[in-house]
Amino acid sequence: MSLTKRSLDKDLEKIVHVEAAARQTASGVVSHGLAFLFLGLSALIAGTFSGITDSTALVIFAAILGGYMALNIGANDVANNVGPAVGSRALTMIGALIIAAIFESAGALIAGGDVVKTISKGIIDPSLVTDTDTFVWAMMAALISSAVWVNLATVIGAPVSTTHAVVGGVLGAGVAAVGFQLVNWGTMGAIAASWVISPLLGGAIAALFLAFIKINLIYQDDKIAAARRWVPLLVAVMAAAFACYLSIKGFKRVWKPDGLTVAMIGAAAFVFTWLVLRPLIRRQSEGMENRNQSLRILFRIPLICSAALLSFAHGSNDVANAIGPLAAILHAAESGDIAGKVAVPVWIMTIGAFGISLGLFLYGPKLIRMVGVRITKMNPMRAYCVALSSAITVILASWLGLPVSSTHIAVGAVFGVGFFREYYTSRSKRRREMVRKRRPENVDGEVVIGPEELQSRKLVRRAHFMTIVAAWLITVPATAILSAAIYLGLTLIR
Repeated sequence: MSLTKRSLDKDLEKIVHVEAAARQTASGVVSHGLAFLFLGLSALIAGTFSGITDSTALVIFAAILGGYMALNIGANDVANNVGPAVGSRALTMIGALIIAAIFESAGALIAGGDVVKTISKGIIDPSLVTDTDTFVWAMMAALISSAVWVNLATVIGAPVSTTHAVVGGVLGAGVAAVGFQLVNWGTMGAIAASWVISPLLGGAIAALFLAFIKINLIYQDDKIAAARRWVPLLVAVMAAAFACYLSIKGFKRVWKPDGLTVAMIGAAAFVFTWLVLRPLIRRQSEGMENRNQSLRILFRIPLICSAALLSFAHGSNDVANAIGPLAAILHAAESGDIAGKVAVPVWIMTIGAFGISLGLFLYGPKLIRMVGVRITKMNPMRAYCVALSSAITVILASWLGLPVSSTHIAVGAVFGVGFFREYYTSRSKRRREMVRKRRPENVDGEVVIGPEELQSRKLVRRAHFMTIVAAWLITVPATAILSAAIYLGLTLIR
């Protein structure tokens, strides 16, 4: 006689679901509560340290908006830096959040610069805005629209460029305030071109490195010997790329080296890393089994370093998206004039840096899982290709003078890795031969399946691909329209 009580099991299952939903709701309430507390603290800091007497309420409101934008940058944009490392299990979620928060804040406070552009990317000419009040309310509208859009993108699980959101916000408010003659259409055209260039270039570079790793490490009979030969070289390439990346992008607000200096820094990093790692990898690989799991262990430390360096560079650059408009509003309220670049007080930089880190902790895990797990399956070698591609693409873009989005590069690299795996899985003669020779077992992190199934196997989730691409395409126009509407609404109630 069966002792199973099906009705009881169903009731217990319902209770489990209710408890899980309750925990999730409670977690959301705590996150929202901490976020509102931070916004209140931002208002208090602005009221205490701004030194403004005539337009105090305006500056306080702007500080709240700047804090809200910083929270959204942390929730959405930072996922690109640590997502692949988390997806490959080189970092735990908690470890990634801690490392990213520390280095994002360090990048913002150390290399964020004491002067920022008030008009993102120079897309509008501030000299054509003659009225200070008009400029202030346009910046308010730009902050509100860009923050709201990034918030919506985070809710639907789409990593978008916060820089593009700010560009759209400034564009829409500027057009609503003055007219289309305000827009630098050449700059806008270059930004639009980057929507295509960034992900394609990032994806192509990531795919090329993954092809190299598959051919020279993964599908070698003696994987340990191959690792001793190639891993020090690959990590040295990563060290050189990140040294150049930080020189060009990470410290650009406080230090601008010439091309020769950057090249010398990269060469020195390459030689030093290669000389140090050759004996280290040899010792680390002694006694390792001749399998792919051993290769993954050798890539973990470089991945952790790459996540930290990407976060530092991101913090030094993208903190301006939150504090730039706020600093512009403060300057206009203090001096009554409009400037293309303004000094940033410490209290404003603190709001930006802390807001990004808090937004990452409270809301970042959703997008980290999207980038690292849900688009395509990651392992340390694939995550290495994504991180390296992000650095190299920025270097190439800087050399060519192209404006690119770090978000589009990183996510494009993830797509590039996934689509290359689809191609290689179905077309590689070496892999097909392995399928014929071996019984079904774990190869390259996947279960080997029959040749007929390989042709139709999809390793990139198309639904996520279409959602993210659609969000990219409409970010600037959506934020521009929203910003124009908000500006017109503000002019009616001010």
